[in-house]
Amino acid sequence: MRRCDAANVTSPLLSSKRFPGRRFASTGPLANHAVVGDRREKVRMPRFLFATGIEGSYPVIPDGRGGTTRHDQMEASDHYRRWREDFDLVAGLGVSHLRWGPPIHSTWLGPGRYDWGFADEALAYLAGLGVEPILDLCHFGLPDWLGNTFQNPDFPAEFARYAGDLARRYPRVRFFTPVNEIYICARFSAELGWWNERLTSRGVVATPDPDDRPAGGVWEAGPGAEVPFVTALKGMCRASILAMEAVLHASPGALFVQSESTEYYHPASPDVDARARFLNLRRFLSLDLTYGRHVSAPIYQYLNDNGLGRAEYDWFMTRGPRLRHRCILGTDYYKTNEQLVHPDGRIHPVGEVLGYYVVMKDYESRYHLPVMHTETNFPDPDGASDWLWRQASSVRRLRIDLVPVVGFTWYGLTDMTDWDVALREKRGVVNPIGLFDLDRRERPVAAAFRRLVRDYGHIRAWDSALSHLESLVESDRPPA
Repeated sequence: MRRCDAANVTSPLLSSKRFPGRRFASTGPLANHAVVGDRREKVRMPRFLFATGIEGSYPVIPDGRGGTTRHDQMEASDHYRRWREDFDLVAGLGVSHLRWGPPIHSTWLGPGRYDWGFADEALAYLAGLGVEPILDLCHFGLPDWLGNTFQNPDFPAEFARYAGDLARRYPRVRFFTPVNEIYICARFSAELGWWNERLTSRGVVATPDPDDRPAGGVWEAGPGAEVPFVTALKGMCRASILAMEAVLHASPGALFVQSESTEYYHPASPDVDARARFLNLRRFLSLDLTYGRHVSAPIYQYLNDNGLGRAEYDWFMTRGPRLRHRCILGTDYYKTNEQLVHPDGRIHPVGEVLGYYVVMKDYESRYHLPVMHTETNFPDPDGASDWLWRQASSVRRLRIDLVPVVGFTWYGLTDMTDWDVALREKRGVVNPIGLFDLDRRERPVAAAFRRLVRDYGHIRAWDSALSHLESLVESDRPPA
């Protein structure tokens, strides 16, 4: 490939002529070279990132007997026993990447104490297959010793130490998702009262229908109504920033994929226009804080009313921008992501109205970062291949329209359990959304996904206007 000094020359793929009106970094992972410290790192441009994932959620929920239990999705799918078989299936799809992470509750045993046994074996096996991990570090739960609550003020700093130690142990891992779906985790844990600390906002009323999700954002309830939600969200955002800093200190070539739910709120009537507008501002909050993007006046007032003051806000606005050039905006989209807001406060999924193209454009135009479609699936196997086609078509059109989409994921490899009730209960109900069922039998959507990878997996980042992606950094640091 043609070489240039990224400190002085902007990559032609990132020029204003190719992407009019867009602002991209000319150094770091988006350039042909990256300068780290006082040395320049060699880089290579990657192919389009096709991925699947091993569902790794592990929130703590009520056990129905006055206690709690952990809803470990790797356990529910038998991944702990069949992980080699699962990784072989991943390789057989032809994908280049896998979203996977060591379960935090059984790996991180205490401050500076770890059990790396499972991760050591799994990552070595995955490397032998030639599949690169996008490593999930925190996926909807915490270890018991941190109290299983995102209200814990010790979590961010402790988590950063864990992330740094993990990066030092696995120096060849280049992609990380520090905290998965911060917005969803904060809502389910500290607004709706379903997971982990199980706190609710004032004014949010539970409903018996598992599809109903109270709207939140209840500014009518007054200042302080959503302190638990804001506390959880800002704690996870701080943890994500500190973790990225720690990982980069250990592994200067690391890149980060902020997998986040891409939401849109539709008003059911003019009576709820104001609430829907507020929710459509609040949906960006986790990414605004993580990337250091200034929020709107209503959201700034909302944060101040709920425990995030100016000093803390300024911390996010200072630290976040330093890291964004190392980031890929991960966007998750399901048929439940577009939701209908009712005058009585109820909110429920309304299906695919605007679609991934429109909803994701709201996010990409806000942050001007490379984009990856990091999660999607469909609850009915008979409609899964059609849903895959629609998502892939949206990605193709986005690329034609010069939106830098750099990857696509079907999530996950196998069926899951109890996501029909958002993991609120351990029912053992199988959700048939995987490329393979829980007996590892292939579904028709797996063949469709394999064809998609075969047909488009050869595309390289410099071959098309759509993916000016980050160059993968091949650091010359010595192995740990």
